[in-house]
Amino acid sequence: MTIGSPEEPKREVHIAFERVVKSYDGRTQVVKDLNLEILRGEFLTLLGPSGSGKTTCLMMLAGFEALTSGNITIDGRPVHDIAPHKRGIGMVFQHYALFPHLTVGRNLAFPLEVRGLGPSERNSRVRRALQLVRLEGLEKRKPANLSGGQQQRVAIARALVFEPEIVLMDEPLGALDRRLREEMQFEIRRIHQQLGVTMVYVTHDQQEAMVLSNRVAVFREGRIEQIAAPETLYEEPGGVFVSSFIGDNNVLYGEVREVRDNDICHVTIGQDRDVKAFAGEATRPGEPVWIAIRPERVGIATSDNQYSNQFDARVNDIVFMGDHLRLHVETCGIHNLVLKIPNIVGHGAVLPGDDIQIGWAALDCRALSIESKNSL
Repeated sequence: MTIGSPEEPKREVHIAFERVVKSYDGRTQVVKDLNLEILRGEFLTLLGPSGSGKTTCLMMLAGFEALTSGNITIDGRPVHDIAPHKRGIGMVFQHYALFPHLTVGRNLAFPLEVRGLGPSERNSRVRRALQLVRLEGLEKRKPANLSGGQQQRVAIARALVFEPEIVLMDEPLGALDRRLREEMQFEIRRIHQQLGVTMVYVTHDQQEAMVLSNRVAVFREGRIEQIAAPETLYEEPGGVFVSSFIGDNNVLYGEVREVRDNDICHVTIGQDRDVKAFAGEATRPGEPVWIAIRPERVGIATSDNQYSNQFDARVNDIVFMGDHLRLHVETCGIHNLVLKIPNIVGHGAVLPGDDIQIGWAALDCRALSIESKNSL
C-alpha cells in the first residue's frame, strides 16, 4: 500500500513473468529467474543502471527478444508463440522511429492500415490520438518540421492510435532536454490517468520513475532488488543499492551495539560515536550495518540536544543549487557527509571552514544489512 494513501481494491494481474531467464551466449544471464506480476491499468517502471536487464525484459514482453527459459503471459495466456504485431502492444522508443517521408497523419494511420481498418475509422482514430497528445491541426506536417517534444508526442500517439491495452516505453524521453523531459513526464502521466491502460516504462532516471509510476521495480544485475510504490522505495529502501539509487543518500558504516523494543538500534560508527537508527530487518547486536540518511533529513543544530543524533562538524564546501544549498561536512571521522538546506535569506551565516553542529532524528535514518561494497 502506498504510504499516506487509502488502500486500493485489489486489481487483476495483466502481465506475468514466470521464472524468466535471458542469456545471449549461453553462459552469462542478462535476466536471472525473474518473477514479476504487472497489474491491469497500473503504471510500472523498470528502473536501473545500464546493463541491469530492464530493457531486455521490455523487449521480451514486446516479442523482439526470445526467452532463454521461463514464461511470459498476458491475461494468463503464454505469448512466446504470438508474433509481436499480434500481441496488441503499443511501443514507444527513445528515438521516435517515425517515418520521415510520411506526414504526421500518415504516420499515425500506418498501424491502422496494417490492421485493416477502413479510411473513415482511420481518420477518426487519428483525430482522437492527436487530440489526446494535444497536436490537433498538425496532421499534414512532416516529422522534420516538428520540435523534439512534438515528435515524441507523435510517437506516443502512434502507439495509442490502435487502442492497445498495453503500452511499452523504452527510455522515451532520453533525447529531450531537461525542460521538455519534465513537461513530457506530466503529459505521459496525464495520458495514462485518462486512458487507464497498462503501461510498462523503462528508464535509468529516478525522477521519471518517481513522477510517473504506481510502482517501481529496481533492477540490478538481472534481478529485481525491490518493487514498491515510489514513496515506499524512498522512505523504506530494502538495501543500500536501492537507497542510493532512489534519491541522494549518505551511507555510513557501523556495528550494532544494541536494539531497543521500539525498533531503534544503537550503532557505533567512526570514532566510537553512537548513532540511533530505525532497525532494518534482521538487525542484531554485533552485526555490521550500513546507516542510510537522506541529505535533506540532516539539519544544522541551533541548540544542544535538538536532535537525537547530534555531532560536531566542519564545513568543507558549500554548493549553490538554486532552491537549496548542499553542504559538504566532515564529522565523526566521515570526510564527506552531505546536507541539503533551503536557500533562504541569511544562509550566508554558514561558510566553508566553519565549525557547526549537525543532527537528525533516529527515525530519519535506517540501519541496513551489509551488502557488497560494489553496490555503493
